[in-house]
Amino acid sequence: MQKELLIFGAYGALGIGVSKILINKSFDKIYLFGSHIDENNKLTQENIENILVKDLSEEENVKAAFKNIKSDKRKIFFLFSTIGGYTGGKTIGETTEAEWNKMFKINLQTNFLIAKYFSNLVKESSSGSICFTSAFTGLHEEAGKGAYGISKSALIHLVKTLSLEGEKIKLTANAIAPYIIDTPANREWMTKGDYSKWIKPEEIGELVWSIFNNFNFVSGNIFKLKERFEI
Repeated sequence: MQKELLIFGAYGALGIGVSKILINKSFDKIYLFGSHIDENNKLTQENIENILVKDLSEEENVKAAFKNIKSDKRKIFFLFSTIGGYTGGKTIGETTEAEWNKMFKINLQTNFLIAKYFSNLVKESSSGSICFTSAFTGLHEEAGKGAYGISKSALIHLVKTLSLEGEKIKLTANAIAPYIIDTPANREWMTKGDYSKWIKPEEIGELVWSIFNNFNFVSGNIFKLKERFEI
């Protein structure tokens, strides 16, 4: 059985770390989707295809992205989505409609469309598994992060619904829920943070690989990633 991997947001701070791990696992074909592909950081090997995508909150763009993939009853498909965004620091009363809509567009709409087209791909193939990037705040509400947390909570509901519906087409669905990821942007934002406790993108890559490696029985889970400790 041939195994093919799709990574959306492959060239963001999380995506590049995860991709560097997953491209060295046992996948026959790998598709790396990005809104930009930095030639200096471009991942290249014989089984990798880099695909430039437009705004994934627009259905036509997601449909176009999936046209690069061919369903086949001899294939198992895996997909990891890093797609998401953050805004915070405001109460519900201070949040503008534009800020609210932006969080749902980035964190929910894009992943709904990815889930929709991936489900149809898996339905016409052997089986598959999808993993999203939610957030710790989606499970544990925090003041000043309403729009962000609620949109991530909605994504969690999407994952659990997809897991139930996936039973009929041999599709499993899960999500990771990190509190904070060790990226350059987060270090700039939290200059006094204890970086040794932050989850590394490469560690997330290994976790996602473990989920995919056991995809036929791991489903409907939201993996909370609060802090790490040195071993």
